[in-house]
Amino acid sequence: MNKKVFITGASSGIGLACADVFAREGYDLLLASRRIDKLHAIATDIQVQYGVQVQVIGLDVQDKQMVSKVWDELPESWREIDILINNAGLSQGLEPIQDGDTDDWDRMIDTNVKGLLYVTRKVAPHMQARNGGHIINIGSIAGKEVYPNGNVYCASKHAVDALSKAMRIDLLPYNVKVTCVAPGAVETEFSIVRFKGNVDKAKQVYTGFEPLYAIDVAEAIWFAASRPAHVNVNDLLLMPTAQANSTTFSKKITT
Repeated sequence: MNKKVFITGASSGIGLACADVFAREGYDLLLASRRIDKLHAIATDIQVQYGVQVQVIGLDVQDKQMVSKVWDELPESWREIDILINNAGLSQGLEPIQDGDTDDWDRMIDTNVKGLLYVTRKVAPHMQARNGGHIINIGSIAGKEVYPNGNVYCASKHAVDALSKAMRIDLLPYNVKVTCVAPGAVETEFSIVRFKGNVDKAKQVYTGFEPLYAIDVAEAIWFAASRPAHVNVNDLLLMPTAQANSTTFSKKITT
């Protein structure tokens, strides 16, 4: 029987790249996203290419009742998760704190912090009962540093960093590994979501340098997940070569 990985936010970006990498390595996939139609198409492609089992669920991690209902309705075999990748997350807006949209703040905190907690609360007891598992939380350079106008998004990713450390302590007696993977600039839908569909503005974020791509982060996640039983990668900070920290980039001038 194949091992199982549960990936939230699996319909695009890092989550989708993780689905491909873990399927390549022989894992069965439990894929969650709000975009269930897209997940069905992804599942078909992966099953044809890799021959693994794929279960898809429509899930908004912000919704505590939905998380509970969807999880409890899963067949028992799909609740025996070997690896949980808490990938679902987003940023909304890029304004100074005094001009921030409180609805944006709520969405970031509800998704990046509370959503991660709701999903973990369902999966972790099964790992505890089986005396093993691995939780991989997708953080950010924004969880290591703060940057201008990043305020609440940075706070939410600092929370992911802190929660990863706390989970590692709480789950240590049960042989459950916890890893926090913190990427720098990754060219996915992230900036499109941040700028609420403004594609031109989103493209400017990655102009003049080569960012990370989703597959780069997925391969780093696989590295952490594939270490021997006695090895845990606690924290992995992954940056483009052209990025030194959250605000310093080596950019070529383009015309």
